[in-house]
Amino acid sequence: MLISQSLKKFIESNALGFATVSKSGKPHNIAIVYVKVIGDQIIISNAHIKESIKNLENNNNISLVIWNLEWEKSCVGFELIGKAKNYTNGKWLNYVKELPDNKGCDIKSAIVVNVKKIKKLLS
Repeated sequence: MLISQSLKKFIESNALGFATVSKSGKPHNIAIVYVKVIGDQIIISNAHIKESIKNLENNNNISLVIWNLEWEKSCVGFELIGKAKNYTNGKWLNYVKELPDNKGCDIKSAIVVNVKKIKKLLS
């Protein structure tokens, strides 16, 4: 298992940058503020994500970056590299729709990232 319990807590408690690449090679990065970690998978609830979803259709390689809130005092960060898939039905969509933080949100899909590599970012 790549994601330890302490890293899981860190991931679920901080914002992440979610990077994808278009079919033509153009990078795209967005902020994600609410995720869940199950094993080595990061589950992202999609209520408004559009361009990243389109990019995943052609290239499922992604990168997530995360850093601590008090980075000015002591910067701790990680890059999580993996492959992502967008689920518009089934168990993953049902899972994110049932999360308490998604109550009242129009959740369109669940993006599941299978983390393959973790790099610690140095400051």
